[in-house]
Amino acid sequence: MIIGVPQEIKKDEYRVAMLPVGVEELTRRGHQVLVQCGAGQGSGLPDHAYHACGARLVESAAEIFAEAELIVKVKEPQRAEYALLRSEQTLFTYFHFAASQELTEAMLACGVTCLAYETLRDSHGRLPLLTPMSEVAGRMSIQEGAKYLEKPQMGRGILLGGVPGVAPAHITILGGGIVGANAARIAAGFQADVAILDVNLDRLRYLDDIMPANVNVLFSDRHTIREQLKLADLVIGAVLIPGALAPRLVDRSDLKLMKPGSVIIDVAIDQGGCMETSKPTSHSHPTYVEEDVVHYCVTNMPGAVGRTSTYALCNVTLPWVQQLAEHGIYESLSASAELRAALNIYQGGVVNSAVAKTFGMKVTPFA
Repeated sequence: MIIGVPQEIKKDEYRVAMLPVGVEELTRRGHQVLVQCGAGQGSGLPDHAYHACGARLVESAAEIFAEAELIVKVKEPQRAEYALLRSEQTLFTYFHFAASQELTEAMLACGVTCLAYETLRDSHGRLPLLTPMSEVAGRMSIQEGAKYLEKPQMGRGILLGGVPGVAPAHITILGGGIVGANAARIAAGFQADVAILDVNLDRLRYLDDIMPANVNVLFSDRHTIREQLKLADLVIGAVLIPGALAPRLVDRSDLKLMKPGSVIIDVAIDQGGCMETSKPTSHSHPTYVEEDVVHYCVTNMPGAVGRTSTYALCNVTLPWVQQLAEHGIYESLSASAELRAALNIYQGGVVNSAVAKTFGMKVTPFA
């Protein structure tokens, strides 16, 4: 099979979809790997490292899209890439379709097969290709929150951990999944006062057992969220419904409960965001202010730490790329329930029920 790895063109995206070792593993098995020149530079991976492992370096993304049967990316195709896609191709990347009807309709029109990292489920029901980026984003959310709480960044001028005689910041985390748990661990290390909210009591019991004493777990409902907004210096949006739009947990009117200069980090923005006032931003222009609250809604948070994120992502994606290359797309999908869960669009139809429901589209089963 011919596998293509183009350079990412989403703004401020520094990850790459394959490591040199991945190229070596695939070429050893008789596959061809095309890598666009410069694709790995943002992650500190030079062209010669890919060439030494057997990649064929090509100058343009157009060459890759023209030849490759399987395109492996990090982020969803951008508008400039739509015209390069062919109906016989398969794309394996993060799509987050529910957040963009335009992207969904464009992929349907192209007729490409779309396998989404974020909906692949393993035999235990986990999301192994989303987990490492959720870990990165959760940890980054506290790092970024600390920065934007500083007064020069329009924040309240709060130090997360306080100092002796001065109370630490109060951090509210909406969602106790991978993002929320990682955010809580980092926040606890800063000696902040932390609350995690979730609707799953079993998950809350688990978090209560493993978290430090400065992390409290609370059942999430409208009243609890509002009470927490009054206390919070920093709010982390960390909710996820796989494949679907994130639920809206905070309305614009709720922000009036918050202190001026407090900060929201909406990690759920990839799936539309969990705050009414959230809108996508980039690393170049990460924040804006609504209702006197600083909003950070970067859609590719892990892209800023490209080297860490690339290694974490490629460690988990390579086995699935190998499976697709070895057995072919249809055979792999037929044999693997995990890959079928990743299948969002196939032969011009929406396979993922959550995406179809979001846009009122018909579900087309894989056959």
